Amino acid sequence: MKYSQEVIKRAYDELDKRRAKAAAIQDAHVEDVRINYPEIFGIYSEIVSTKDRLAEVILSRGEDVRAGIEKIRRENLKNQKALKDALKRFSLPEKYLETQYFCPLCCDTGVREGNRCECVTELLDRYEVEALNEQCRIKLHSFAEFDLTYYPESFTYRGNVINAREKMADNLKFCMDYAINFSESSPGLFMYGATGLGKTFLSGCIAKELLNRGYSVAFDSILNYLSDIEDRHFNKTDAEAPDTLQILLNADLAILDDLGSEYKTAFSSATVYNIINSRLNMGKPTVISSNLTMEQLAEKYDDRIISRIMGMFYTVRFFGEDIRQIKRRKGVFV
Repeated sequence: MKYSQEVIKRAYDELDKRRAKAAAIQDAHVEDVRINYPEIFGIYSEIVSTKDRLAEVILSRGEDVRAGIEKIRRENLKNQKALKDALKRFSLPEKYLETQYFCPLCCDTGVREGNRCECVTELLDRYEVEALNEQCRIKLHSFAEFDLTYYPESFTYRGNVINAREKMADNLKFCMDYAINFSESSPGLFMYGATGLGKTFLSGCIAKELLNRGYSVAFDSILNYLSDIEDRHFNKTDAEAPDTLQILLNADLAILDDLGSEYKTAFSSATVYNIINSRLNMGKPTVISSNLTMEQLAEKYDDRIISRIMGMFYTVRFFGEDIRQIKRRKGVFV
């Protein structure tokens, strides 16, 4: 995947910050030991001086270079054990004096075995998602903002009277649990119901919770996503513009809001299938919301899309009256 220069700069700036933070923490620990644990500091200083002593022996080119190196090696092993024992004796962590990098694989350099480290790719993917989300006009919310009082306790649905408030309380708890327990192996969700029932709201709550925990979440309407993808495909947009399709495929969670609102074309149907199917094949969860019933979706999309939604997604049915209409009647326009 090709990343924009701005995203690349952000990623490597973050690596610089991580290295600086790790070094600062180590310096603070060394200073703590120097002041409060002179015995440990003495042993640590001996270990730190090992490289200098080795260099002196090697550069001396004397007859006993090999013996000198072996002596320093034995002393270093002895000091390493003494340091470990001393740290334990004073109840300090075993790696207290080591530099604790965010990524131990590349020591926060971004390079591992001559290639880009996985930690850099994670940063690049996350920042690309953030760049894409900046164009999203959907507001994110917290679960605490979800107001169950807008849902009637007595609601007629298909001739049956149900407690919509109770149903939606269950949905709220389910979505909260989903966000709290989220992992890359979480199932996909299909939220459906009439317009104005809180599908986008709860999707935004899930997105906000996961973003706060460091996951990459792509969240916008399917209409906007398809517009960006189509524009890039047919009009060859600026190479620096986010590659929406690749971002959707790479995100930890992709939220496709308002499925079915887009104008149906062969390209849009193929793209929707590609996103859903590819993420399923990669084991990545997707959240889809729609104002359409499964029957209505079946009229709009081919069997490949419907079968995957019905067979591979956990369905969450929304009940109640259009909250926007209720607020309008009450004079609430927020």
